[in-house]
Amino acid sequence: MGEWIAIEHWDLCAGMERPGIIFEIRNATGNSLFTNCVDPLPPMPFDWVSPALEFRTVVEPPPVHSGPIPEPGG
Repeated sequence: MGEWIAIEHWDLCAGMERPGIIFEIRNATGNSLFTNCVDPLPPMPFDWVSPALEFRTVVEPPPVHSGPIPEPGG
């Protein structure tokens, strides 16, 4: 994982893009989200009480298949 970079430098993410690399954005309370490099910065989740503070590069986790959809209950 990369070093944390101040969110004010989000415009640098385009030069940091690589296959299999995504970005982790973190706020002051430790909440984080994962995203590709997009402009503008993606909207923060509704339950974040503080704005985005910093970001870093992380290895994209492999996809995980979900279980089958359960049959509707009667």
